[in-house]
Amino acid sequence: MRTLATALLVVMLLVFVATSMAQPHWPWLSYPRAFAEAGMIGACADWFAVVALFRHPLGIPIPHTAIVPQSKQRIAVALGRFIANNFLSPRVVGDRIRDVDIAGWAAQWIERPSHARSTAQRAISALQQALQATPIDDVNAYLTRLTLQGIAALPAAPLASRVLALLWAHGDAQALIERLITSASTALANNKETIRKKVSQRSYRFVPKWVDGIVADRVIYGVNQTLEEMREPNHPWRIELKTEIERLIDRLATDPEYLAKGEELKQRMLDNPALIRQIDAMWPAIEARLNSPATTSMLADAVETTLMSVATRISDDPGLRDRINRWLRIAALRAVASRRQEIAAFIRKVVENWDTETLIVRIELQVGRDLQFIRINGTVVGGLVGLLIFTVSKWF
Repeated sequence: MRTLATALLVVMLLVFVATSMAQPHWPWLSYPRAFAEAGMIGACADWFAVVALFRHPLGIPIPHTAIVPQSKQRIAVALGRFIANNFLSPRVVGDRIRDVDIAGWAAQWIERPSHARSTAQRAISALQQALQATPIDDVNAYLTRLTLQGIAALPAAPLASRVLALLWAHGDAQALIERLITSASTALANNKETIRKKVSQRSYRFVPKWVDGIVADRVIYGVNQTLEEMREPNHPWRIELKTEIERLIDRLATDPEYLAKGEELKQRMLDNPALIRQIDAMWPAIEARLNSPATTSMLADAVETTLMSVATRISDDPGLRDRINRWLRIAALRAVASRRQEIAAFIRKVVENWDTETLIVRIELQVGRDLQFIRINGTVVGGLVGLLIFTVSKWF
C-alpha cells in the first residue's frame, strides 16, 4: 500500500511535467495540470502527516512529529486504563460470564473417559514432580515436626478412652478375648509335657512320678475347662472384665489422675529418640510408595473415578451446577475486579518496556494499510479540490 501511494504521487508528478510542457500547444491541458499539481501537494501533505505519527520526516526533528514514540508512556497509561475500565469492569465481566455454564462444560469434558484419565494422570504426575523437586530433608524435618506437634496437641487419655470405647462397642475387643482364649488353649495342648516336667520338678521327692502326672493333667484339664467356660458371654469373669473395661474407659476420659498419667506417658513417648527415628523413616517410605508404578496406577484410578463421579453428579443435578457456576462467577469477579488496577499497571509496564521501533512496527502493521489509503485519498481529493479552485478562478 505504501508503494501504491508513492506510485500515485509519481504519476501526479509525471502528469504535471507532461502537461506543463504541452500546455503552450494545447491550452486546455491547464486543467489536468492543475489537478496534478494539487494532487502532488495533497500527497506530500498527507505523507508528512502519516510519517509524522511514527517518526521524523526525512529524519528532520520537526516539532510535533514522531508523535507515537514521544507519547509511548502516555499511550501505555491510556491503554492500561482503557482495558481495565472497558474490559475488566465488574459489570462487563459479570455480563460476559453470567450465561456461561462453566461447571456444565467442565462436567461434559470430564465425562469423556479419555479426558478423565488424562487429567488424573497429569495430576498424579504433577504431585510426583512436586515431591521430587522438594528437598527431601527439609520436607522430612517439616513433616516430622508437624506430626510431633499434632501428637502433642492431642490429649492422650481421652483419645485412648475413645479408641477403647470404639473397639469395645464394635466387638473388636470381644474378638481379641476369643483369640486369646483360643491361643491359651492351643498353648496348653502344645505344652502338656513341659507342664508335667515343671510340676514334677517342684513336687516333693517322695511323691511318685505318676502322681505328679495326674496332678499336672488335672491342672491342665481345669485350666482348659475354665477357658472353655470363659467363651460364654455371661461368664462371671467376662462380666467382670466388661465392667472393668467400661470403668477404665470412663476414668480415662474424666479422671484427673489418668489424664495426668496419659500426658506424662505421651511426653515420655515424644522424648524418645526412637519415635523420631520412626517418623523420619516413615516419610521416605511414603514418598517411595507414591513413586512406585503400582501406587501411581492405583492413585490415577482413584482420581479418575472421583472425577467421573463428580462430573456425573454435576450433570445430573441442575441445582448443584447452578451453585458451582454462581461460586465460580463470584470468584472470577473478585479475582478480576479487585485487581483491575494491577492488570492496568502490568499492561502499562509491558508497553513502556517495548522497544520504540517495535512499538512503531506493531502499530503500523495494524493501521498502516488505512494510513496509506489516507495518502491515496489525499492525492485524489487534493487533485479534485485543486481542479475545482482552478476552474472557479478561471470562470471569474
